[in-house]
Amino acid sequence: MTQQLKRFSAFFVAVLFSVIAGCAATPTHQSTASYVDDTVLTTKVKAAVFNEPTLKSAEINVETYKGVVQLSGFVSSDAAIHKAVAIARGVEGVQSVKNDMRLK
Repeated sequence: MTQQLKRFSAFFVAVLFSVIAGCAATPTHQSTASYVDDTVLTTKVKAAVFNEPTLKSAEINVETYKGVVQLSGFVSSDAAIHKAVAIARGVEGVQSVKNDMRLK
């Protein structure tokens, strides 16, 4: 009976280790917690852009990876580009902003 208990314990520890390792980040993939944080940042930046009346939020795409926000899309002026970048930088938790927006 104790041999069976040892095998079960070893199996349980191996499964637990695999689950924990599966949630860890790799150089090309985010951890689960990091992904959730990035989703929250994306939502906050989109809301901030949407709440700015001088910007057409439908023209600006927002993506986030490891705290770096990428803005893309086509906007009508340089002022809109600068405003969107400034708004994104002002959101708490944003580490940096990558601007890939283009003029129409």
